[in-house]
Amino acid sequence: MRSVASIELSCTEPLPDSVRQSAEPILLRGYVAHWPAVIQCRDLSSTQDYLRSFWNDAPLTVYVGDESIDGRFFYNSAADGFNFLSGKATLAQVFDRLADNKRDPSFHTIYVGSTPVDEWLPGFRQVNDINLQRPDALVSFWLGSPTTVSAHFDFPDNIACVVAGRRTFTLFPPEQLENLYVGPIDRTPSGQAISLVDHRNPDFNRHPKYAQALEHAIEAQLAPGDALFIPSMWWHHVQAQDEFNMLVNYWWCESPEWMGAPSVALNHAILALRDLPERQRAAWRGLFEHYVFGADSDRFAHIPEQLLGVLAPLDETVARQLRADLLNRLNR
Repeated sequence: MRSVASIELSCTEPLPDSVRQSAEPILLRGYVAHWPAVIQCRDLSSTQDYLRSFWNDAPLTVYVGDESIDGRFFYNSAADGFNFLSGKATLAQVFDRLADNKRDPSFHTIYVGSTPVDEWLPGFRQVNDINLQRPDALVSFWLGSPTTVSAHFDFPDNIACVVAGRRTFTLFPPEQLENLYVGPIDRTPSGQAISLVDHRNPDFNRHPKYAQALEHAIEAQLAPGDALFIPSMWWHHVQAQDEFNMLVNYWWCESPEWMGAPSVALNHAILALRDLPERQRAAWRGLFEHYVFGADSDRFAHIPEQLLGVLAPLDETVARQLRADLLNRLNR
């Protein structure tokens, strides 16, 4: 497995196009090393004190698991649910559990998932931020004990900034989908479909194609102050390794918001296309290639411009019209 490409970069500098447009992950060594949060959050006590100075007193959504899950949030052994529980807790309760998890096996693993920074930690980004030049970016934090998150993908581009603890990312390009043994898309531990392979101890008898995925995998080892650019649609397995870990993520899409989420189109395709007879699916596959995946201006050059309709470049007005038409058709 090869290591991710890395560069030295300060987050006070604008994120260069060479990173933003990269087709592969890039490790940004020391990118947020000067953040006060990275400097202050070196143990549980100092982290709690630092975060409390921003806290808005709202409860957190917390995920907990016992010793048997070994930090891996996943499905249960019967595959009819999950191997963890979720609930609400205060910041103080989270840190109490983090300090006590060795003494209470039922709370061996505790994890605060993606939580909006600006809502729960107002003022944090005034002194801990990056020069992304994307005011629409979604900024979230994660914290907890040693945890393992199975390989999954995100549609937005992503910069993951390590505040505390070491993390290992194992990344797979989108074309490795068939070799990752991905689970269901509608019953997932946290919203995204995940690989069913235990990356830490893969069973190659059960998942033989995973060996091919590993041949194309990239590994990134991050220390506090490092960051990782993860391009849209790259699968990533994440292991937080230390007794306490904190991460801040920046997500953004290069496409306009009015285009909507491609996952909605995928769900509709499952509804309308997947179970058609093969000859019809083949015909629709050709139509999608013609109108969507292979579409360019030359393909429709024979159509008078005034007749192009939705085949012309989209704008927000046309997108709203399309969405209204789809809603009408789906509600019939």
